[in-house]
Amino acid sequence: MTFQAYLDNIKAKTGKDADDFRKLAEEKGFTRRGTLEKGVKAGEVVKWLKEDFGLGHGHAMAIYAVLKGGKPQLPE
Repeated sequence: MTFQAYLDNIKAKTGKDADDFRKLAEEKGFTRRGTLEKGVKAGEVVKWLKEDFGLGHGHAMAIYAVLKGGKPQLPE
């Protein structure tokens, strides 16, 4: 599965795209001006996404990568 496919699946499940999650992360205090706050760990973000949006670990990590500004290698 491609990174874009992960994002597409997240949009289909939650109705939210990467920009929506960027805004929500800012509201939660995970980011400021589009950059992860110092000390914010992947586990915190993943827990939030799993609990509030029902995402699985891989999909939550894809959103974390978006917030971090990178794109991980995901299994195909």
